[in-house]
Amino acid sequence: MSKRLALLALSFLVLAGAAHAAEKPKEVGQYVDLQPVAMPIVIDGQLVNYVFVYIRVNLQSGADVTKIRDKEPAFRDALVRDGHRTPFVLANDWSKIDEAKLVAAMTRDASAITGPGVVASVSVTSQTPQKRVMPPRPAAPGHP
Repeated sequence: MSKRLALLALSFLVLAGAAHAAEKPKEVGQYVDLQPVAMPIVIDGQLVNYVFVYIRVNLQSGADVTKIRDKEPAFRDALVRDGHRTPFVLANDWSKIDEAKLVAAMTRDASAITGPGVVASVSVTSQTPQKRVMPPRPAAPGHP
């Protein structure tokens, strides 16, 4: 009985191994992860916070990843320049950046740095505020 059980278990293992081998391996995309960048949160000309953002630049298949990774400092420089020119501030949350505005600006900059047809997309993988800051409450009607 134990021999039959062992043969049955062995046949299941062989079938499971064959099924696992038949699965296609997941395709890993080509990308460049930027070092964290501190984005300023400026309200009415006053610096109120920094948000550290982690950005991933996804590349088209066939892009020379090594060549593009060498341009990582240029990506960060463009991001810092954009963040100081027009801060990516959310009016209702000073502990986060406006992802949509940042992604749009970084996509434009990354395409200019790498050339056309290299960048597939840009994504914000993480945001970490330097400190938790709540925006001020709106003044009550009739009170300045």
